[in-house]
Amino acid sequence: MIRRKGKRVLIYSHDSFGLGHLRRCREIAHTLVEEEGDLSVLILSGSPIIGSFDFRARVDFVRIPGVIKLRNGEYTSLKLLMNIEETLALRASIIEHTAKIFDPDLFLVDKEPLGLRGEVEGTLAMLRQRGVPCVLGLRDVMDDPELLEHEWERKQVVPALSNYYDDIWIYGLPQVCDPLAGIELPPSVRKKMTYTGYLRRHLPKTQSTLVLEKIEAPYVLVTVGGGGDGEEIIDWVLRAYESDAALPHPALLVLGPFMASERQSEFLLRAARLKNVEAITFDARLESLLDRAIGVVCMGGYNTFCEVLSFDKRAVIVPRTRPRMEQFLRASRAQELGLVTMLADDEQRDAHDMATALRQLPQQSLPSSVVVPGLLDGRRNVVRLTRKWLAAGARRAPQNAMQSEIDQRRRTLAKPGE
Repeated sequence: MIRRKGKRVLIYSHDSFGLGHLRRCREIAHTLVEEEGDLSVLILSGSPIIGSFDFRARVDFVRIPGVIKLRNGEYTSLKLLMNIEETLALRASIIEHTAKIFDPDLFLVDKEPLGLRGEVEGTLAMLRQRGVPCVLGLRDVMDDPELLEHEWERKQVVPALSNYYDDIWIYGLPQVCDPLAGIELPPSVRKKMTYTGYLRRHLPKTQSTLVLEKIEAPYVLVTVGGGGDGEEIIDWVLRAYESDAALPHPALLVLGPFMASERQSEFLLRAARLKNVEAITFDARLESLLDRAIGVVCMGGYNTFCEVLSFDKRAVIVPRTRPRMEQFLRASRAQELGLVTMLADDEQRDAHDMATALRQLPQQSLPSSVVVPGLLDGRRNVVRLTRKWLAAGARRAPQNAMQSEIDQRRRTLAKPGE
Protein backbone atom coordinates (compact mmCIF):
# COMPACT_ATOMS: atom_id res chain seq x y z
CA MET A 1 0.00 0.00 0.00
CA ILE A 2 1.31 3.43 -0.93
CA ARG A 3 1.79 5.51 2.20
CA ARG A 4 -0.43 8.58 2.20
CA LYS A 5 1.16 11.99 2.84
CA GLY A 6 -0.80 14.41 4.98
CA LYS A 7 -4.43 15.48 4.87
CA ARG A 8 -6.23 16.59 1.70
CA VAL A 9 -9.02 19.06 0.99
CA LEU A 10 -10.73 19.21 -2.39
CA ILE A 11 -12.54 22.46 -3.29
CA TYR A 12 -15.01 22.75 -6.17
CA SER A 13 -15.81 26.10 -7.78
CA HIS A 14 -18.00 26.17 -10.89
CA ASP A 15 -16.60 29.52 -12.13
CA SER A 16 -18.36 30.05 -15.42
CA PHE A 17 -17.51 33.75 -15.53
CA GLY A 18 -16.06 36.40 -13.26
CA LEU A 19 -13.56 36.20 -10.42
CA GLY A 20 -15.64 35.98 -7.25
CA HIS A 21 -15.82 32.24 -6.67
CA LEU A 22 -12.20 31.61 -7.61
CA ARG A 23 -10.86 34.38 -5.37
CA ARG A 24 -12.90 33.16 -2.39
CA CYS A 25 -11.78 29.54 -2.84
CA ARG A 26 -8.16 30.59 -3.27
CA GLU A 27 -8.32 32.63 -0.07
CA ILE A 28 -9.73 29.68 1.85
CA ALA A 29 -7.12 27.32 0.42
CA HIS A 30 -4.27 29.64 1.38
CA THR A 31 -5.68 30.09 4.87
CA LEU A 32 -5.88 26.33 5.41
CA VAL A 33 -2.33 25.54 4.32
CA GLU A 34 -0.98 28.43 6.42
CA GLU A 35 -2.51 26.91 9.53
CA GLU A 36 -2.12 23.20 8.76
CA GLY A 37 1.43 22.14 7.96
CA ASP A 38 0.51 18.68 6.63
CA LEU A 39 -2.46 19.74 4.50
CA SER A 40 -2.72 19.88 0.70
CA VAL A 41 -5.58 21.64 -1.12
CA LEU A 42 -6.67 21.03 -4.71
CA ILE A 43 -9.09 23.44 -6.39
CA LEU A 44 -11.36 22.35 -9.24
CA SER A 45 -12.24 25.39 -11.31
CA GLY A 46 -13.57 26.38 -14.71
CA SER A 47 -12.03 29.86 -14.57
CA PRO A 48 -10.16 30.69 -17.79
CA ILE A 49 -7.67 32.90 -15.92
CA ILE A 50 -6.93 30.76 -12.88
CA GLY A 51 -3.35 30.45 -14.11
CA SER A 52 -2.87 34.21 -13.72
CA PHE A 53 -2.97 33.89 -9.93
CA ASP A 54 -0.18 32.85 -7.59
CA PHE A 55 -0.76 29.78 -5.45
CA ARG A 56 1.11 28.92 -2.30
CA ALA A 57 2.95 25.70 -1.61
CA ARG A 58 0.59 22.74 -1.14
CA VAL A 59 -2.19 24.48 -3.12
CA ASP A 60 -2.79 23.51 -6.74
CA PHE A 61 -5.65 23.47 -9.22
CA VAL A 62 -7.26 21.40 -11.94
CA ARG A 63 -8.84 23.48 -14.65
CA ILE A 64 -11.98 21.92 -16.07
CA PRO A 65 -13.27 23.02 -19.52
CA GLY A 66 -14.81 26.48 -19.32
CA VAL A 67 -18.39 27.47 -20.02
CA ILE A 68 -20.02 30.87 -20.32
CA LYS A 69 -23.56 32.02 -19.63
CA LEU A 70 -25.27 33.76 -22.54
CA ARG A 71 -27.63 36.71 -22.18
CA ASN A 72 -30.63 34.40 -22.61
CA GLY A 73 -29.53 32.42 -19.55
CA GLU A 74 -28.25 29.40 -21.46
CA TYR A 75 -24.69 28.08 -21.17
CA THR A 76 -22.25 27.29 -23.96
CA SER A 77 -18.71 25.98 -24.12
CA LEU A 78 -16.14 28.75 -23.71
CA LYS A 79 -13.41 27.39 -25.99
CA LEU A 80 -14.26 23.95 -27.35
CA LEU A 81 -16.39 23.13 -30.38
CA MET A 82 -18.68 20.97 -28.27
CA ASN A 83 -22.33 21.34 -27.35
CA ILE A 84 -23.12 22.16 -23.73
CA GLU A 85 -24.27 18.62 -22.89
CA GLU A 86 -20.94 17.17 -24.03
CA THR A 87 -19.01 19.88 -22.21
CA LEU A 88 -20.89 19.29 -18.96
CA ALA A 89 -20.43 15.53 -19.26
CA LEU A 90 -16.69 16.06 -19.72
CA ARG A 91 -16.53 18.42 -16.75
CA ALA A 92 -18.46 15.98 -14.54
CA SER A 93 -16.16 13.13 -15.54
CA ILE A 94 -13.01 15.13 -14.76
CA ILE A 95 -14.43 16.25 -11.42
CA GLU A 96 -15.38 12.74 -10.32
CA HIS A 97 -12.17 11.09 -11.54
CA THR A 98 -10.05 13.76 -9.84
CA ALA A 99 -11.94 13.19 -6.59
CA LYS A 100 -11.42 9.42 -6.84
CA ILE A 101 -7.67 9.71 -7.29
CA PHE A 102 -7.04 12.67 -4.97
CA ASP A 103 -9.18 10.91 -2.33
CA PRO A 104 -9.81 13.99 -0.14
CA ASP A 105 -10.42 14.00 3.60
CA LEU A 106 -12.87 16.88 3.11
CA PHE A 107 -14.85 18.09 0.09
CA LEU A 108 -15.83 21.77 0.05
CA VAL A 109 -18.31 22.94 -2.59
CA ASP A 110 -18.61 26.68 -3.26
CA LYS A 111 -22.11 28.18 -3.70
CA GLU A 112 -23.70 25.71 -6.13
CA PRO A 113 -24.86 22.71 -4.04
CA LEU A 114 -25.06 20.35 -7.02
CA GLY A 115 -22.58 22.15 -9.22
CA LEU A 116 -23.24 23.66 -12.60
CA ARG A 117 -26.27 21.85 -14.06
CA GLY A 118 -25.80 19.09 -11.45
CA GLU A 119 -22.28 18.19 -12.57
CA VAL A 120 -20.98 17.54 -9.06
CA GLU A 121 -23.81 15.29 -7.80
CA GLY A 122 -22.08 12.08 -8.85
CA THR A 123 -18.94 13.14 -7.01
CA LEU A 124 -20.92 14.00 -3.88
CA ALA A 125 -22.61 10.58 -3.92
CA MET A 126 -19.29 8.79 -4.43
CA LEU A 127 -17.51 10.67 -1.64
CA ARG A 128 -20.42 10.24 0.76
CA GLN A 129 -20.24 6.51 0.10
CA ARG A 130 -16.57 6.63 1.06
CA GLY A 131 -17.37 8.47 4.27
CA VAL A 132 -15.78 11.76 3.21
CA PRO A 133 -17.33 14.81 4.97
CA CYS A 134 -18.95 17.15 2.43
CA VAL A 135 -19.44 20.85 3.17
CA LEU A 136 -21.28 23.57 1.26
CA GLY A 137 -19.83 27.08 1.50
CA LEU A 138 -22.19 30.02 0.83
CA ARG A 139 -21.46 33.72 0.58
CA ASP A 140 -23.37 36.08 2.88
CA VAL A 141 -26.03 36.96 0.27
CA MET A 142 -27.33 34.75 -2.52
CA ASP A 143 -30.20 36.58 -4.22
CA ASP A 144 -33.66 37.97 -3.66
CA PRO A 145 -35.33 35.28 -1.51
CA GLU A 146 -38.26 34.75 -3.87
CA LEU A 147 -35.99 34.33 -6.89
CA LEU A 148 -33.65 32.02 -4.99
CA GLU A 149 -36.57 29.90 -3.78
CA HIS A 150 -37.75 29.32 -7.34
CA GLU A 151 -34.21 28.59 -8.55
CA TRP A 152 -33.51 26.08 -5.80
CA GLU A 153 -36.88 24.38 -6.27
CA ARG A 154 -36.13 23.94 -9.96
CA LYS A 155 -32.66 22.54 -9.21
CA GLN A 156 -33.90 20.26 -6.38
CA VAL A 157 -31.35 21.80 -4.03
CA VAL A 158 -33.06 21.27 -0.66
CA PRO A 159 -33.05 17.44 -0.92
CA ALA A 160 -29.35 17.67 -1.83
CA LEU A 161 -28.64 19.67 1.34
CA SER A 162 -30.23 16.89 3.36
CA ASN A 163 -28.75 13.95 1.48
CA TYR A 164 -25.20 14.99 0.66
CA TYR A 165 -23.97 17.66 3.07
CA ASP A 166 -22.68 17.36 6.61
CA ASP A 167 -22.29 21.10 7.17
CA ILE A 168 -23.13 24.46 5.58
CA TRP A 169 -20.70 27.34 6.14
CA ILE A 170 -21.91 30.88 5.54
CA TYR A 171 -19.08 33.35 5.04
CA GLY A 172 -20.81 36.23 6.79
CA LEU A 173 -22.92 37.12 9.83
CA PRO A 174 -26.67 36.80 10.46
CA GLN A 175 -26.89 40.42 11.66
CA VAL A 176 -25.78 41.47 8.18
CA CYS A 177 -27.62 38.94 6.00
CA ASP A 178 -29.19 35.49 6.06
CA PRO A 179 -28.57 34.09 2.56
CA LEU A 180 -31.37 31.54 2.91
CA ALA A 181 -33.99 33.87 4.37
CA GLY A 182 -37.45 33.06 3.05
CA ILE A 183 -36.55 29.55 1.92
CA GLU A 184 -38.45 26.73 3.58
CA LEU A 185 -35.81 24.41 4.97
CA PRO A 186 -36.24 21.39 7.23
CA PRO A 187 -34.89 21.90 10.77
CA SER A 188 -32.18 19.31 10.10
CA VAL A 189 -30.75 21.52 7.35
CA ARG A 190 -31.00 24.72 9.40
CA LYS A 191 -29.00 23.01 12.14
CA LYS A 192 -26.16 22.47 9.67
CA MET A 193 -25.75 26.22 9.04
CA THR A 194 -22.76 27.90 10.68
CA TYR A 195 -21.92 31.59 10.23
CA THR A 196 -18.16 32.08 10.07
CA GLY A 197 -17.89 35.85 9.69
CA TYR A 198 -16.32 37.51 6.65
CA LEU A 199 -12.99 36.32 5.29
CA ARG A 200 -10.30 38.79 6.34
CA ARG A 201 -7.80 39.64 3.61
CA HIS A 202 -4.10 40.42 3.96
CA LEU A 203 -1.49 42.00 1.76
CA PRO A 204 0.10 39.46 -0.60
CA LYS A 205 3.68 38.52 0.15
CA THR A 206 4.62 39.65 -3.35
CA GLN A 207 3.40 43.19 -3.95
CA SER A 208 1.96 44.51 -7.19
CA THR A 209 4.62 45.56 -9.68
CA LEU A 210 2.39 48.29 -11.14
CA VAL A 211 4.25 51.56 -11.73
CA LEU A 212 1.97 54.59 -11.81
CA GLU A 213 2.92 56.98 -14.59
CA LYS A 214 0.69 60.01 -13.97
CA ILE A 215 -0.78 59.81 -10.50
CA GLU A 216 0.43 59.11 -6.98
CA ALA A 217 -1.13 57.48 -3.96
CA PRO A 218 -3.41 58.07 -2.21
CA TYR A 219 -5.86 57.66 -5.06
CA VAL A 220 -9.47 56.53 -5.41
CA LEU A 221 -9.41 52.92 -6.54
CA VAL A 222 -12.22 52.03 -8.94
CA THR A 223 -12.66 48.29 -9.34
CA VAL A 224 -15.41 46.31 -11.04
CA GLY A 225 -14.23 42.77 -10.36
CA GLY A 226 -13.96 40.70 -13.51
CA GLY A 227 -15.33 43.64 -15.48
CA GLY A 228 -17.83 41.73 -17.56
CA ASP A 229 -20.69 43.85 -16.22
CA GLY A 230 -18.81 46.88 -14.93
CA GLU A 231 -18.73 49.08 -18.02
CA GLU A 232 -21.40 51.51 -16.83
CA ILE A 233 -19.57 52.25 -13.58
CA ILE A 234 -16.24 52.85 -15.30
CA ASP A 235 -17.97 55.17 -17.79
CA TRP A 236 -19.75 56.98 -14.94
CA VAL A 237 -16.51 57.63 -13.06
CA LEU A 238 -14.73 58.77 -16.22
CA ARG A 239 -17.51 61.23 -17.03
CA ALA A 240 -17.24 62.62 -13.50
CA TYR A 241 -13.53 63.35 -14.00
CA GLU A 242 -14.10 64.63 -17.53
CA SER A 243 -16.72 67.10 -16.28
CA ASP A 244 -14.96 68.18 -13.07
CA ALA A 245 -11.21 68.70 -13.35
CA ALA A 246 -11.06 69.96 -9.76
CA LEU A 247 -11.86 66.62 -8.09
CA PRO A 248 -9.48 66.47 -5.10
CA HIS A 249 -8.04 62.97 -5.55
CA PRO A 250 -6.80 61.10 -8.63
CA ALA A 251 -8.34 57.81 -9.69
CA LEU A 252 -6.90 54.42 -10.59
CA LEU A 253 -9.31 52.36 -12.68
CA VAL A 254 -9.02 48.55 -12.82
CA LEU A 255 -11.18 47.46 -15.75
CA GLY A 256 -11.17 43.69 -15.22
CA PRO A 257 -10.03 40.86 -17.50
CA PHE A 258 -13.52 39.95 -18.73
CA MET A 259 -14.52 43.40 -19.96
CA ALA A 260 -15.11 43.52 -23.72
CA SER A 261 -11.87 44.47 -25.46
CA GLU A 262 -13.43 47.34 -27.42
CA ARG A 263 -14.71 48.95 -24.22
CA GLN A 264 -11.33 48.42 -22.55
CA SER A 265 -9.67 50.26 -25.44
CA GLU A 266 -12.18 53.11 -25.22
CA PHE A 267 -11.71 53.53 -21.46
CA LEU A 268 -7.92 53.34 -21.65
CA LEU A 269 -7.95 56.07 -24.30
CA ARG A 270 -10.26 58.34 -22.28
CA ALA A 271 -8.17 57.84 -19.15
CA ALA A 272 -5.01 58.72 -21.08
CA ARG A 273 -6.50 62.12 -21.86
CA LEU A 274 -7.03 62.93 -18.18
CA LYS A 275 -4.07 64.07 -16.12
CA ASN A 276 -5.49 62.71 -12.85
CA VAL A 277 -6.76 59.30 -14.01
CA GLU A 278 -4.88 56.10 -14.83
CA ALA A 279 -6.40 52.84 -16.01
CA ILE A 280 -5.18 49.25 -16.17
CA THR A 281 -6.91 46.10 -17.35
CA PHE A 282 -6.05 43.70 -14.51
CA ASP A 283 -3.79 43.07 -11.53
CA ALA A 284 -3.91 39.73 -9.69
CA ARG A 285 -2.60 41.46 -6.54
CA LEU A 286 -5.45 43.91 -6.16
CA GLU A 287 -5.01 43.97 -2.37
CA SER A 288 -1.76 45.90 -2.65
CA LEU A 289 -3.42 48.51 -4.89
CA LEU A 290 -6.35 48.82 -2.49
CA ASP A 291 -4.00 49.26 0.48
CA ARG A 292 -2.65 52.51 -1.07
CA ALA A 293 -6.10 53.96 -1.82
CA ILE A 294 -7.84 56.73 0.11
CA GLY A 295 -11.15 55.14 -0.81
CA VAL A 296 -12.85 52.72 -3.17
CA VAL A 297 -15.60 52.87 -5.76
CA CYS A 298 -16.80 49.34 -6.48
CA MET A 299 -19.77 47.15 -7.37
CA GLY A 300 -19.99 45.40 -4.02
CA GLY A 301 -19.21 41.78 -4.79
CA TYR A 302 -18.33 39.53 -1.87
CA ASN A 303 -14.54 39.66 -2.24
CA THR A 304 -14.34 43.41 -2.70
CA PHE A 305 -16.58 43.91 0.33
CA CYS A 306 -14.25 41.72 2.40
CA GLU A 307 -11.27 43.79 1.21
CA VAL A 308 -12.98 47.07 2.05
CA LEU A 309 -13.57 45.81 5.59
CA SER A 310 -10.15 44.19 5.97
CA PHE A 311 -8.18 47.24 4.86
CA ASP A 312 -10.61 49.62 6.57
CA LYS A 313 -11.31 51.66 3.44
CA ARG A 314 -14.08 54.14 2.85
CA ALA A 315 -16.23 52.90 -0.01
CA VAL A 316 -18.92 54.00 -2.40
CA ILE A 317 -20.68 50.88 -3.62
CA VAL A 318 -22.62 51.00 -6.88
CA PRO A 319 -24.34 47.59 -6.87
CA ARG A 320 -25.70 45.80 -9.87
CA THR A 321 -29.27 44.50 -9.73
CA ARG A 322 -29.16 42.09 -12.69
CA PRO A 323 -29.03 39.16 -13.07
CA ARG A 324 -29.06 38.88 -9.25
CA MET A 325 -29.94 41.26 -6.40
CA GLU A 326 -27.01 39.99 -4.33
CA GLN A 327 -24.85 43.14 -4.51
CA PHE A 328 -27.77 45.47 -3.89
CA LEU A 329 -28.91 43.54 -0.82
CA ARG A 330 -25.38 43.46 0.60
CA ALA A 331 -24.74 47.15 -0.06
CA SER A 332 -28.10 48.23 1.32
CA ARG A 333 -27.57 46.38 4.57
CA ALA A 334 -23.95 47.54 4.88
CA GLN A 335 -25.09 51.14 4.43
CA GLU A 336 -27.75 50.67 7.13
CA LEU A 337 -24.99 49.51 9.47
CA GLY A 338 -22.80 52.50 8.57
CA LEU A 339 -20.02 50.43 6.97
CA VAL A 340 -20.20 51.93 3.46
CA THR A 341 -22.13 54.39 1.30
CA MET A 342 -24.31 53.09 -1.50
CA LEU A 343 -24.90 55.00 -4.74
CA ALA A 344 -27.85 53.42 -6.51
CA ASP A 345 -27.64 53.15 -10.28
CA ASP A 346 -30.69 55.06 -11.55
CA GLU A 347 -29.61 54.31 -15.15
CA GLN A 348 -29.35 58.07 -15.78
CA ARG A 349 -25.88 58.14 -14.17
CA ASP A 350 -25.51 61.88 -13.92
CA ALA A 351 -21.81 62.83 -13.86
CA HIS A 352 -22.50 65.41 -11.13
CA ASP A 353 -23.88 62.70 -8.81
CA MET A 354 -20.71 60.63 -9.16
CA ALA A 355 -18.48 63.69 -8.76
CA THR A 356 -20.32 64.56 -5.53
CA ALA A 357 -19.84 61.02 -4.23
CA LEU A 358 -16.12 61.19 -5.08
CA ARG A 359 -15.75 64.51 -3.25
CA GLN A 360 -17.50 63.21 -0.16
CA LEU A 361 -15.72 59.85 -0.12
CA PRO A 362 -12.69 60.96 1.98
CA GLN A 363 -15.05 62.43 4.61
CA GLN A 364 -16.94 59.17 5.19
CA SER A 365 -16.48 57.27 8.43
CA LEU A 366 -14.14 54.32 8.33
CA PRO A 367 -15.77 50.86 8.51
CA SER A 368 -13.87 50.27 11.76
CA SER A 369 -15.91 53.01 13.43
CA VAL A 370 -18.81 50.53 13.52
CA VAL A 371 -18.39 47.68 16.00
CA VAL A 372 -19.81 44.41 14.68
CA PRO A 373 -18.60 41.49 16.83
CA GLY A 374 -17.03 38.68 14.81
CA LEU A 375 -17.23 40.65 11.57
CA LEU A 376 -13.89 39.45 10.17
CA ASP A 377 -13.50 36.13 11.98
CA GLY A 378 -14.08 34.05 8.85
CA ARG A 379 -10.56 32.72 8.38
CA ARG A 380 -10.20 31.60 11.99
CA ASN A 381 -13.58 29.88 11.99
CA VAL A 382 -13.02 28.15 8.64
CA VAL A 383 -9.80 26.69 10.04
CA ARG A 384 -11.58 25.57 13.23
CA LEU A 385 -14.40 23.93 11.29
CA THR A 386 -12.00 22.27 8.86
CA ARG A 387 -10.04 20.73 11.72
CA LYS A 388 -13.29 19.40 13.16
CA TRP A 389 -14.29 17.66 9.94
CA LEU A 390 -10.78 16.40 9.20
CA ALA A 391 -10.83 14.75 12.61
CA ALA A 392 -14.24 13.25 11.85
CA GLY A 393 -13.09 12.03 8.46
CA ALA A 394 -9.99 10.42 9.99
CA ARG A 395 -12.25 7.73 11.40
CA ARG A 396 -13.14 6.45 7.93
CA ALA A 397 -11.22 3.57 6.43
CA PRO A 398 -8.21 4.95 4.53
CA GLN A 399 -8.57 4.51 0.80
CA ASN A 400 -6.26 5.31 -2.05
CA ALA A 401 -8.20 5.04 -5.27
CA MET A 402 -5.18 4.63 -7.50
CA GLN A 403 -3.73 1.88 -5.30
CA SER A 404 -7.11 0.15 -5.22
CA GLU A 405 -7.17 0.11 -9.01
CA ILE A 406 -3.66 -1.30 -9.14
CA ASP A 407 -4.52 -4.01 -6.59
CA GLN A 408 -7.63 -4.94 -8.56
CA ARG A 409 -5.60 -5.33 -11.77
CA ARG A 410 -3.09 -7.53 -9.96
CA ARG A 411 -5.87 -9.77 -8.63
CA THR A 412 -7.39 -10.03 -12.11
CA LEU A 413 -4.08 -10.97 -13.71
CA ALA A 414 -3.01 -13.35 -10.96
CA LYS A 415 -3.21 -17.08 -11.73
CA PRO A 416 -5.52 -19.26 -9.63
CA GLY A 417 -3.73 -20.45 -6.50
CA GLU A 418 -1.12 -17.69 -6.52
